[in-house]
Amino acid sequence: MSVITIGEVIKRVLEKEGIKYVFGVPGDQPYPLLNAFYGSNIKFITFHHEATAAHAADAYARVTGEIGVVLGTVGPGAANLIGGVYPAFAEGIPMLVLTAQNQVNRSYPDKGSMQALDQYSLFKAVTKWNAVIYSWDRVIEIVRRAISVAYSGRPGPVQVDIPSDILHKNIDEADLIIPERSVLESIGRPSPPMKSIEKIAQILATSERPLIHPGGGLMRSGGSEELQIISEYLQIPVVTSISGRGALPEDSPLSLIPNSYGALAAQTEADVVLVIGSKLGDLDFFGRPPIWGEYDKQKFIQVDTLPENIGLNRPVEIGIVADARETLILLSDVIRSKYPPVSKRERNNFYKEYERQWLDQFSEQSRSNEVPMHPLRVISEVRKFYARDSISVIDGGNTAVWAHYANRIYKPNSFLSTTSGDSGHLGSGIGFSIGAKLARPDKDVYCITGDGAFSMHIGDLETAKRLGLQVTFIVLNDSAWGMIKSGQTLYYNGNHIGVDFEDINYAEIAKAMGCFGERIKRPEDITDALKRAKKSNLPAVLDCEINKEVIPPDFQTLASIWLEGCDSPPKAAEKNMEQMAKENS
Repeated sequence: MSVITIGEVIKRVLEKEGIKYVFGVPGDQPYPLLNAFYGSNIKFITFHHEATAAHAADAYARVTGEIGVVLGTVGPGAANLIGGVYPAFAEGIPMLVLTAQNQVNRSYPDKGSMQALDQYSLFKAVTKWNAVIYSWDRVIEIVRRAISVAYSGRPGPVQVDIPSDILHKNIDEADLIIPERSVLESIGRPSPPMKSIEKIAQILATSERPLIHPGGGLMRSGGSEELQIISEYLQIPVVTSISGRGALPEDSPLSLIPNSYGALAAQTEADVVLVIGSKLGDLDFFGRPPIWGEYDKQKFIQVDTLPENIGLNRPVEIGIVADARETLILLSDVIRSKYPPVSKRERNNFYKEYERQWLDQFSEQSRSNEVPMHPLRVISEVRKFYARDSISVIDGGNTAVWAHYANRIYKPNSFLSTTSGDSGHLGSGIGFSIGAKLARPDKDVYCITGDGAFSMHIGDLETAKRLGLQVTFIVLNDSAWGMIKSGQTLYYNGNHIGVDFEDINYAEIAKAMGCFGERIKRPEDITDALKRAKKSNLPAVLDCEINKEVIPPDFQTLASIWLEGCDSPPKAAEKNMEQMAKENS
């Protein structure tokens, strides 16, 4: 008789599913699972914080389309995972969360055990599905079911809570049967009804000013190629949501940068809008006029895998619960078989010109030689340095806004940012960069981050160093929680409370961890520093001292969205903005 542990069983299930990495922080309870990874085809990667491990699993899934797996031990370990699982839940990223638990006879309800926590209830709010394994003979069934649920419909995180006595259980290997299985091939995608496809095709092909608005759901489904086919065939402009950036190259004649002048003009003028894989959240202004067309003049067609997202924020003419890519494949076939191609739409040139005018307002700051450096100069130099297919990670508050102006995205799944979805989560940059580089070691990965966000999980620079990953972190250092400080400047007459830091030299911290580090004070030094960072073949930190006083032009617009309905002092803000405009001119 050959005896193996349930930890070994779980490892074998994961191997059959093609899992290459498990991210996490070790603990006593999951010893058998950790031991099973030793010498196996699955590499366990330890982190300094569970949230960073979850961010890495999240990024790995975003870049590869395959499920990310993360492990946390009982109590504090599981609790620490929440900050990394939440963004994946908000943005529909498949993730398997494995948590160790105290013994069955000590849990649910707890009877006074060390590190006791109701992890099942804790993860309910940030997972699509979760379960506790109470009997060893259900382990294979439950783990495989969890993975199936993570991929199905709108993808998302799932959690499996495993008591330690289950993990340590010894069983006869002869009793074990783990069928071969390919999750990606076995799970179907919901397809739309052909009657609806025919109707949508007719509307798009005969409309005067159609518009397509793809979101993160399109990216998750892998439908970028199909989107491009339809857009080019009918010459339909595309305005992505923030999370859909990269669905088309942002310099394409038919792609309009979200919230640019050109995009806003197209949104207000369109007679029909195909919304695909987006629920029209706050960064889409909820689909409302005047950012979009009037309700009685602009038809909306919406495709989403979640029924509750259809018509959530804007009434729709046609709503379909279906996968984005499957819908576009069928739609493309019908359009090309029944309708002639469109050679040109006159307004498209206007939209691109209007977009160019929007970009031009940032050109002066992007070339600025001021010291301390303007954020736009730093970001512009970084974007020019890296290839079009590099993976861009954005982390921070004001940093994310500045990056939107100057950091163009050209490829699907090359833009990673928790600011792009519902979570708006800071601190994901280091974990995202590690996961992305492991997923695509052949691509350059760079992270533009604020100093506040970067410092949250700075310990995992050591993880990147240990793994030998050349990732460059460009830290826009204003020694503050910059976005919150901007609000206090505008709305509360500069009464700054809880937002300022001491000066921290992040380059020196990087060097202390064996990484490349360099502090940059002058804009003319940026490009050479990027070259040295890449040549070092080490994780690199470029600590860029930026102007602490500048506030993104759209800050007040964002604040009006997030504080809608709140009693704030807008007059004080308007006065301060007017004064700043005069000073800048």
